[in-house]
Amino acid sequence: MAQSSFLTGHERFFDKDEIIVSKTDLKGNILYANRVFMRVGIFEEKNLMGQPHSILRHPEMPRAVFKLLWQQIQAGQEIFAYVINRATNGDHYWVLAHVTPSFDASGNVNGYHSNRRVPDRRTIDNVIIPTYKQLLRTENSHSNAKDGMNASYDELLQILKQKGSTYDEFIFSLQS
Repeated sequence: MAQSSFLTGHERFFDKDEIIVSKTDLKGNILYANRVFMRVGIFEEKNLMGQPHSILRHPEMPRAVFKLLWQQIQAGQEIFAYVINRATNGDHYWVLAHVTPSFDASGNVNGYHSNRRVPDRRTIDNVIIPTYKQLLRTENSHSNAKDGMNASYDELLQILKQKGSTYDEFIFSLQS
């Protein structure tokens, strides 16, 4: 199910008491999505199951953040990340995602689980959007997408080094 690159510029919202939930296999293909996920993203279950989670990817979301996310969850670690997603109609919505690996009875990672909550608006406007714009400028300054992502990732690590924090420490420092 290919998603159009059309963007409306309209932001969608969900209630602070709601949680968007999804589960994927090891490749990121959606195995489960709750009703909040489908309502906010304007998805029908039959068109969502088995699709790559990347169908939500908004073009203003730096690929470097996803590189970091995948590194952590594939290593069996959880991660929190601010993410801008795209609904099927081109609207967007912000989430604070908590992504964790799922384990089988032998302790092997067999998929991933994500809970997304409403993020603090001040944090999005004052920290996340400017940081993501900076990372995107770096990504887009390269003709090769992989080179751009890697340069942006290196820049993200440099930002964290300047702050004297790990990614997790940085994200938790933003919580109100």
